[in-house]
Amino acid sequence: MNLDKLDMMILNELLSDSRLSYRKLAEKLNVAVGTVQARIKKMEKEGIIKGYTVVLDHERLGYQLTSITEVIVSKGKLIDTEKEIAKMRNVLAVYDVTGDADIVVVAKFKSREELSKFTKTLLSLPYVERTKTYVVLTTIKEDFRMP
Repeated sequence: MNLDKLDMMILNELLSDSRLSYRKLAEKLNVAVGTVQARIKKMEKEGIIKGYTVVLDHERLGYQLTSITEVIVSKGKLIDTEKEIAKMRNVLAVYDVTGDADIVVVAKFKSREELSKFTKTLLSLPYVERTKTYVVLTTIKEDFRMP
């Protein structure tokens, strides 16, 4: 699906506030309600809009630690290992990457003990050879919404 300027404007408005009604969106963009509704439905059908959610402040919820972990996998079991890691509770993102590591994992934790347990769980996975974990000291920007 090729997105035009109106589609991009709709997406940007939804990224700012996904609770906007079709009517409010139409008013903001100066188009008909039916146009907004049809465009959104088409983007949902095409998988461009996968769902609607809230943006949480993880620190206020007690998740004081963010880790970025590089994982090296053996024996060609990359996809299976990625799927297993993606199921883990604290994991926010799993990336299949180029470079020295095979996988990069971003996760959040309430304590050092949680991070320690997570790291040991990763290392206990059958095909994980090695991990290298970085602890984030300060978050300058963390927003996966792309304008």
